[in-house]
Amino acid sequence: VMLDSLAPDLPDAAAQAETVAEKLLASLNQPFALDGGQHYSTPSIGITLFGEQRLTVDELLKRADLAMYQAKAAGRNTQRFFDPDMQAAVNARSNLEADLRQGLARGEILVHYQPVVDHDGKLVGAEALARWRHPQRGMISPADFIPLAEQTGLILPLGQTVLHTACSQLAAWAQNPATAHLTLSVNVSARQFRQAGFVAQVLGTLKDCQADPRQLKLELTESLLLGDIEDTIERMEQLKKEGVGFALDDFGTGYSSLSYLKRLPLDQVKIDQSFVRDVLSDPNDAAIVRTILALAKSLDLEVVAEGVETAGQLGFLRLHGCEGFQGYLFGKPVPVEMFERDHDLIHPAGGVPPVQTTPIAQPGARA
Repeated sequence: VMLDSLAPDLPDAAAQAETVAEKLLASLNQPFALDGGQHYSTPSIGITLFGEQRLTVDELLKRADLAMYQAKAAGRNTQRFFDPDMQAAVNARSNLEADLRQGLARGEILVHYQPVVDHDGKLVGAEALARWRHPQRGMISPADFIPLAEQTGLILPLGQTVLHTACSQLAAWAQNPATAHLTLSVNVSARQFRQAGFVAQVLGTLKDCQADPRQLKLELTESLLLGDIEDTIERMEQLKKEGVGFALDDFGTGYSSLSYLKRLPLDQVKIDQSFVRDVLSDPNDAAIVRTILALAKSLDLEVVAEGVETAGQLGFLRLHGCEGFQGYLFGKPVPVEMFERDHDLIHPAGGVPPVQTTPIAQPGARA
């Protein structure tokens, strides 16, 4: 089997080849009828990647053949890469996937909360972010497990875990006058949004948790707009009717067209932190940020700037009309107990203190 049009990046190409190999294994593992009886096969698959390097057909087949014998030696009914380093990376990814599956079942996925503040620095809400505390490896970076969850479909149970936790937290905050006004933003992947019954799942979760839909904001990425835009709009409008809000996350890094943007029932756009990071040193980033702010204003959309880390960045954003901010200057993602403590939301009965943030300057840090 020869695969073409694989990703230019080697790890991504290896992941694509592995996916095809797993599909072949699953298909060939099915019983087949032969001479009136059922028979089973346990195939061994060898994989080698090639690109710009000059290798003969014979050399490629030899490498794939050697990898196949490695699969046989590993017990058959599996696949192996010719490159030992690549095989080690594939094994690590496979082990991490198995751990993530078990971690979801064991309740190891946590939700941390990062504050969102207004023009005056007052706390108006938070973004709910998934974190994974592995029993042996400790905290695993979202940059490692979120893409894996996307590739394997585990993003569906993972996303539902975060959504349920966030809605439960909204219901708890609604009982306290100091926190009843807070909104919560939850990231929704394209795969999660496109699944059958997504709208009913969100509304059902809100009902089960007794949370106010008006305090929930779903954050979508621009990659979602590459699919069926009419279906996207219909799903968004169904949820909007019930009070759920929408934000377009990482705005400016994707491929959304302005014609789509004006049709989507959005409430907010979030300026990607890659633009905010160098807004004081890169004229192009400064121009992009100013353009996004002007565009959002013309479309009557709220704006939240992500990745705000310094007073200088904050000053620039305020000067050009930005009204919402998120980043380490105001607080990093933390468990809810720390979030409430840091923002003076836990207090004795009888008094409701003003809800304000305590800026935390951590230059160079990244969310």
